[in-house]
Amino acid sequence: MKGKVFFGGGGDLKAAGRGGQRDTLSRAQTEAEHQTWSSCHPADPLSPRSGAPARPPSPPEGLVPTMSPDSLFQGWLQRLLVIVLKLTLSCGDPGAVAGRTGECTARHPASYILVFTGLWSPQTFPKQYPLFRPPAQWSKLIAVTHSSEFHLWQEGELASRGVRSFAEQGVTVELVKDAREARRRRAVGSMYRTAGIPAGTGHSSTELVLQPRSPLLSLMVKLIPSPDWFVGVDSLNLCEGGQWKQEMTLDLHPYDAGTDSGFTFSSPNFPSTPQENVTKITSQIPNHPANSFYYPRLPELPPLATIWLRRQVRSPVRQNRLSNHILPHPTKAQHFSETPLDCEVSLWSSWGLCLGPCSEGGVRHRTRYILLKPANTGVPCPELEEQAECMPHHCQAHN
Repeated sequence: MKGKVFFGGGGDLKAAGRGGQRDTLSRAQTEAEHQTWSSCHPADPLSPRSGAPARPPSPPEGLVPTMSPDSLFQGWLQRLLVIVLKLTLSCGDPGAVAGRTGECTARHPASYILVFTGLWSPQTFPKQYPLFRPPAQWSKLIAVTHSSEFHLWQEGELASRGVRSFAEQGVTVELVKDAREARRRRAVGSMYRTAGIPAGTGHSSTELVLQPRSPLLSLMVKLIPSPDWFVGVDSLNLCEGGQWKQEMTLDLHPYDAGTDSGFTFSSPNFPSTPQENVTKITSQIPNHPANSFYYPRLPELPPLATIWLRRQVRSPVRQNRLSNHILPHPTKAQHFSETPLDCEVSLWSSWGLCLGPCSEGGVRHRTRYILLKPANTGVPCPELEEQAECMPHHCQAHN
């Protein structure tokens, strides 16, 4: 059987001399490599070699070495040990190797359904919640499958022109151009998008097909209205070693692209000069009362959105990449406690004139106004008007 031929057939080994010995050793090494590789990697069950037990090589009959048998065997054994050591170190645990290199060793692609759920409501985010021109809503979702050689965006790094254009205006032209260029380098697998959501709460979905060479997922969705704020995921790995993950749910929080210095949802265009890094927005950062996400009583912001990924059991087929289909099994509704919003008032105005008869004394007033109404059991507003006794100016003149 060809799979069991150790040295290869044909030829007069006696006439080969020393060169024949080198050829024999070379063939022995090749077969030894195969035997060692087979011992740490399962053989193909359809291969005729899979059922053959490994056995140490033996010299063919009729071989007449020009060196002593002991020297020949010792040299051959040393080479064999080196080969075994190298292959043992290289085969190891496939999962551990993949964990170090970030490579996916799965044999086949995987199909996932991705569901984006917006949770931006006046109950969870009451401060300056946009009600009109335009009301709170979500842009289209942009998703890219890629390898570790590509990044759609990164926290702590400067945003690309494509990210800037999308985060500020919701325009995808530059992002698509960047992804196509990276795809030519085989750093990007595919690019997907879903329709926008015309409200702060709602769902959109699409189906993804990930290849082993591009097992990472990155995505972005812009908040509308906002200066340059978005939610997203950077390089989510859906493959661990040789296994695709079955299901994942992630909470999403807002990020600032660092290209516009606006503080509120409806801030006018105010370019950041110089451009700043992409940063995560929290309940304390930016630390300014005017910021739309500033909630000093909260240790952290509630999720602004979530994504849910589930692997499809059927074989991946070519899908419409602009799908927005109904889910076969609806996701569980998530309930978050209402975010308390304290009342905010302005500073006191200056005292007014002191008015009143001299015999009874006068009274003066000052006022302040509401900057932000309380919501969701937040601290109520204090008094907006204050008065104090005083001596009218004309009475002081008479005295």
